[in-house]
Amino acid sequence: MTILVIAEHDHVSIKSATLNTIGAATKIGGDIDVLVAGNACAAAAQAAAMIDGVARVRVADATHYADQSAENVAALVVAHAGGYSHVLAPATTFGKNLLPRVAALLNVAQISDIVAVESGDTFIRPIYAGNALATVRSRDAVKVITVRSTGFEPAGAGGGGIVEALPAGADLGLSRLIGRELTKSARPELGDAKIIVSGGRGLGNGENYHRLLDPLADKLGAALGASRAAVDAGFVPNDYQVGQTGKIVAPELYIAVGISGAIQHLAGMKDSKVIVAINKDTDAPIFQVADYGLVADLFEAVPEITGLLA
Repeated sequence: MTILVIAEHDHVSIKSATLNTIGAATKIGGDIDVLVAGNACAAAAQAAAMIDGVARVRVADATHYADQSAENVAALVVAHAGGYSHVLAPATTFGKNLLPRVAALLNVAQISDIVAVESGDTFIRPIYAGNALATVRSRDAVKVITVRSTGFEPAGAGGGGIVEALPAGADLGLSRLIGRELTKSARPELGDAKIIVSGGRGLGNGENYHRLLDPLADKLGAALGASRAAVDAGFVPNDYQVGQTGKIVAPELYIAVGISGAIQHLAGMKDSKVIVAINKDTDAPIFQVADYGLVADLFEAVPEITGLLA
């Protein structure tokens, strides 16, 4: 078997979710190729070649891959899918946008968000917001799969894959990137953070969110997250959202402040190693998954905890 992993990258480095996807590919077994599609992306290709387990990096370098649009990249993948038994991408916004198009063009079923590999044709994925796990067996000639990054250990360094050029496909001209608005922060990126401090509707407003959680996150070196209710209320931007419709995270420590624990939020963070919940409602569902629960007024408890930290 030969597996193709679609790299998510910034033209210079490989995104961490791709390392987890390569980790999943090693569980399937076989040779692993990585596709790097971009513009002036030689550095990203070299970084991919150094990942343990990667046999070959195929680089499609063209100006119309600069924004890595799903339409152009999907056409490229389909054009070169022959000979691959599996096509994998991370279950990030990038992968969720790209691989359904690939699956449709190949006329196969996509297997989404896998968290474990049973064999080359059998995979485990969560359903019902993570409350059940489904075992899925595919008989398709090419298995098109998105990988939940929290389900697999990231591949390490130390590889020595070869890098080869891949002919670019045509620019389909179906979409055009108008612009990107990036949130700049000195804190760790939410998806990669080892510690996350997350706030919910119980904080009341955005001013309280930042007044209470910013100092705590700064002392812990943590990323900031939020429930969907907090995002919908305008406390913070939507890239802070943790949950089924936000980011799936599994940090070493997850501190949930004023979050009731709706099933959609729990689906995005319940695999965290240690969960601490602060809520004044003793019946809040968050306490069912928390390792440590503090029933208290967050407006008193959070400043007190922050003050105790060195």
